[in-house]
Amino acid sequence: MEKLGYPDKQIGEYVDNISADTYVWYDAQWKHDDKEHQHLSFQLNYVTEGYQYFHIDKKIYLVPQNHIIWIPSAKPHKTTTESSSVNLMSVLFKEVPKGEFFRKTHVFPAPAVLKEMLLYASKWNRVLDIDMEQKLFLKALLYSLPNFCEESMALEIPVPSDERLIPLCNYINSNYKFSFDIHALAEMANLSVRTLQRVFKKETGITLQKYLQLVRILKSIELLDTRKYTLTEIAYKVGYQSLSAFSLSYSSLMKEGPKLKQ
Repeated sequence: MEKLGYPDKQIGEYVDNISADTYVWYDAQWKHDDKEHQHLSFQLNYVTEGYQYFHIDKKIYLVPQNHIIWIPSAKPHKTTTESSSVNLMSVLFKEVPKGEFFRKTHVFPAPAVLKEMLLYASKWNRVLDIDMEQKLFLKALLYSLPNFCEESMALEIPVPSDERLIPLCNYINSNYKFSFDIHALAEMANLSVRTLQRVFKKETGITLQKYLQLVRILKSIELLDTRKYTLTEIAYKVGYQSLSAFSLSYSSLMKEGPKLKQ
């Protein structure tokens, strides 16, 4: 919080002490520590530049540019990023409608109309004296969120709780550009190949092959954010032998092909 100018309070405490029922908080060049925190306010985060990882409930959610993450009340979370620049907008709500949507974490791309609404809402950045327009506008935005949400499940990396799988996942996370030998991974976990596949699927909900694909595609999103490489260079850097193979894998998860940032 020292980087944000609130050295005497943890971020969760600071958020809970905000008097306004709704609060817009926008920062270019967002700086945030990686300590876990929580607060009673519900939180909508919109990444306008760069990307951030959110660590919540044994999952790591990637929120790239022009994506939104909804975080329920009192949900412990922390953020990390390797992006050179992160511009982030948060909208905090003390009260939300009843409904399952608002009680769960969601990550989804912001459609054009929602982008425009958030852009307009930025005029109330750090405003505590709420007028009627602000109150009604942010309430309309809040009530509309379930209709805008098209879940991006591909942006979630599951984190297993079985300690036998942690070194294995760390190995894949560090060596994703290489093909792995399932027998070597099984030996690393001190399990048979069959047992490893069964336990991994039970713990994470996905196969080892799918986990590797997820890691590769999320790493490619990081590289796309740097604007330093061609698509072909990115394909090879994350372990694909051709641009076509990378594009096919990327499209199968993201529902659109990879694109270089302008």
